[in-house]
Amino acid sequence: MRSKRTELLVGCFILLGVAAFVYLAVQVSGLAFSAKKDTYQIVARFDDIGGLTSRSKVTIAGVTVGTVESISFDKDLYMGLVKMNINTDVDNIPTDSSIAILTSGLLGEKYLGITIGADEEVLQEGGEIFDTQSALVLENLISQFLFKSGDSE
Repeated sequence: MRSKRTELLVGCFILLGVAAFVYLAVQVSGLAFSAKKDTYQIVARFDDIGGLTSRSKVTIAGVTVGTVESISFDKDLYMGLVKMNINTDVDNIPTDSSIAILTSGLLGEKYLGITIGADEEVLQEGGEIFDTQSALVLENLISQFLFKSGDSE
């Protein structure tokens, strides 16, 4: 009898652990069980997206205000075209704002950070942020450092 009770408790503990693992995996992946918020879409073009992915977060002052919808290649300008969904409750982003691809931690995930401008006019559905800063690619920095240090010899 005691053995059956112990086996039942261990089984429940394992099921609880698996459920917690699944929940954590869903939260980390960017998927969510919550209802979709109303959003509007804006775009930005970057010379190098450097590891930015769909469903990456878009932040203002460190607060998540949207997500990256899609990333494609602009054949005319030879740039990465990033489409973002911004929550409708953040409807006051000035048109002269800038956006940069940032990294969470030293080698962490990439996300977009918007720096607010001072213009009176605000971005609307389909608007574009023109002032962009591409991702800082670690491999490029290392190669620049190596080649510059090799020039001095």
